[in-house]
Amino acid sequence: VLLAASRFQSCTPRWQTCIGNTDDTLGFALGSLFVKETFDKHSKDIAEEMINEIRSAFKGALDRLGWMDPHTKRAAKDKADAIYDMIGFPEFILDPKELDDVYDGYEVSYDSFFMNMLNFYNFSSRVMADQLRKTPNKDQWSMTPPTVNAYYMPTKNGIVFPAGILQAPFYAHDHPKALNFGGIGVVMGHELTHAFDDQGREYDKEGNLRPWWQNSSVEAFRERTECMTDQYSRYTVNGEHVNGKQTLGENIADNGGLKAAYNAYRSWVQKNGEEKRLPAVNLTNDQLFFVGFAQVWCSVRTPESAHEGLVTDPHSPPRYRVIGTLANSPDFSRHFNCPVGTPMNTGGRCEVW
Repeated sequence: VLLAASRFQSCTPRWQTCIGNTDDTLGFALGSLFVKETFDKHSKDIAEEMINEIRSAFKGALDRLGWMDPHTKRAAKDKADAIYDMIGFPEFILDPKELDDVYDGYEVSYDSFFMNMLNFYNFSSRVMADQLRKTPNKDQWSMTPPTVNAYYMPTKNGIVFPAGILQAPFYAHDHPKALNFGGIGVVMGHELTHAFDDQGREYDKEGNLRPWWQNSSVEAFRERTECMTDQYSRYTVNGEHVNGKQTLGENIADNGGLKAAYNAYRSWVQKNGEEKRLPAVNLTNDQLFFVGFAQVWCSVRTPESAHEGLVTDPHSPPRYRVIGTLANSPDFSRHFNCPVGTPMNTGGRCEVW
């Protein structure tokens, strides 16, 4: 998953609480309205193309890995090829009858929020009970279309990008490719890399939990992940250290995602030629890629919220999702001319994928 689950606090405006609860209970009906109103029909095809470019870049990086044995490398490529994607929204939300069938049995009251919630909990319990002992549906969505997030499913070896994240600042059809690859491209690379993080790597290409690595590659993988655990454990927020073990999977995904997306962008440039530079910003397009990645994580948190994140969140704090990942990128150091020995080019990079 790209982001931590959001929580609605007491200071949240009422309209936002209402939207949040509507999404929790009637998310696919809300998603139907959202998609019809806002979703660019070309986004799905463009996203599909980008995912394939990033998959190719990831496999190209696998070829250059010195620490992985040939047998495991072939199996890793097979797993990358087998990852299937779901983009935007499930098709049933555009069919009124199918949408009605999904919510059949859920009684909605026009004047009682309490009854609506009670009815929904009863309804969802019945739906879950009905799925017992049935073959799992590979195409079932765990996030609603308006959600600004994305996720990887290890037991299905699939990645999902709801319509909500296929918009600025992650993606816009009129943005330079550098910005789109730095935004949604890194998200795609992040979710793809989850298939090979400390937990995802335990599942094979069919989503079965079984060993498929040679022992020598397992040991080499652990050595590289220890480097990353130690790196992120040195970062602090308000004097409190990041938990490098708790955040390892997401940090692996951030680093692998950035590298795959950057390599995919460079491949795009080789095929299509350099883009024109944006006027007035005084950045090369390669620099713009990294700025696009960094601005996605701009955020403000109270000290209490920051502490809660350090204790409970499997993601590093946003500041270090940027700094930690870029400090491991030789491409970033090259394009921003960071001398060896400076904070963003320490001379001791960690790299897994």
